[in-house]
Amino acid sequence: MSQIAELTLEGKTYQFPIVEGSEQEKAIDIAKLRDQTGYITIDAGYKNTGATKSAITFLDGEEGVLNYRGYSIEELAEKSSFLEVSYLLIYGELPTTQQLADFEYEIKTHTLVNEDMRKIFEGFPVNAHPMGVLSSLVSAMSAFYPENADQDPEEVTQLHIIRLLAKLPTIATWSYKKSQGHPVNYPKNDLDYCSNFLNMMFSLPVANYEVDPVVSAALNKLLILHADHEQNCSTSTVRLVGSSHANIYSSISSGISALWGPLHGGANQEVIEMLEAIRQDGGDTQKYIDMAKDKTSGFRLFGFGHRVYKNFDPRARIIKKAADDVLNKLGINDPVLEIAQQLEKAALEDEYFVSRKLYPNVDFYSGIIYRALGIPTNMFTVMFAIGRLPGWIAQWKEMRTNKEPIGRPRQVYTGAPKRAFIPINER
Repeated sequence: MSQIAELTLEGKTYQFPIVEGSEQEKAIDIAKLRDQTGYITIDAGYKNTGATKSAITFLDGEEGVLNYRGYSIEELAEKSSFLEVSYLLIYGELPTTQQLADFEYEIKTHTLVNEDMRKIFEGFPVNAHPMGVLSSLVSAMSAFYPENADQDPEEVTQLHIIRLLAKLPTIATWSYKKSQGHPVNYPKNDLDYCSNFLNMMFSLPVANYEVDPVVSAALNKLLILHADHEQNCSTSTVRLVGSSHANIYSSISSGISALWGPLHGGANQEVIEMLEAIRQDGGDTQKYIDMAKDKTSGFRLFGFGHRVYKNFDPRARIIKKAADDVLNKLGINDPVLEIAQQLEKAALEDEYFVSRKLYPNVDFYSGIIYRALGIPTNMFTVMFAIGRLPGWIAQWKEMRTNKEPIGRPRQVYTGAPKRAFIPINER
């Protein structure tokens, strides 16, 4: 017999079915609540509301678990490439050798961006935020690649998916090169996905650029760790916009805009800005550790703890080693990164942090890696967007495949009650 939940309102009892997921998550299905009772629920920020059923990502914040399509993030980060994980998220299964080769080939043949989009890009001021540029140009792709009604919808969607994965890194590097006053680099299709991105970012016409395999491997892990994270703000935005049957480019553009917010994708940027502030104040890390312990100080350590993971961030354990590898290989002498290492040591050893499980999270380590690579802080969230792209695509595709209804949240009105209109001469 299926389980039910009972709700008693005004002397009447109503029954609602219990839904259980494949990892024993339980939910009360209140789809008919308003029809049966006249009531709705209030759940600010949707913290306790499941807006969909999804087979893509499982997250258990209490136990520190993150799985993509049933595979642990630890195994995927150790054994897979970013494009292999992208295929898994989007199509549901790990690819065969031939499927992955075909997928990589398709992406490599679409890395070039229409030159007319360069004209749009050149209209942005040199100090335009890279996230604003990225969101705008992805939205513009819907004009360059309109859907063809004469083609099979699945074939059309597949081509749009390939274009997004192929072109986003190319577009992302434009803002960086422009900020440096350098010419943009065209993609090199003989390089793998991560190496191609690094080459477009850092190569110059006056010298040969060799991609460091340690750096490429670290970037590969970072992108995998960011590839999806269940129904977060930007993912929910992609699904909500897509539920109106907006095209995939508009939907992804909306996700980029949501990610831009400092409460979402800007966390790793805040880490570096915090470290810079500590350096400018003399670099006394103990002072700031003591301030973090003092609730009256108003100071907060960014990059420690996580609003979802109550124990530890499983992604942080993986990326810590990559951060150590990059710092050791590049031999960087940077006082900001030295401060980061001092804070990390304190958080892993100090009883105050350990007892409260305020461990360094993925934003802390990703900020360190990006800083070490020479990527400016205003590009950090762009890097996050490149990693999150396959997750957004997978979520959009699942929502459309399942023919989910258009999103339409309810509200409880708290404004003025109905009143008579007052002519302007009587006000």
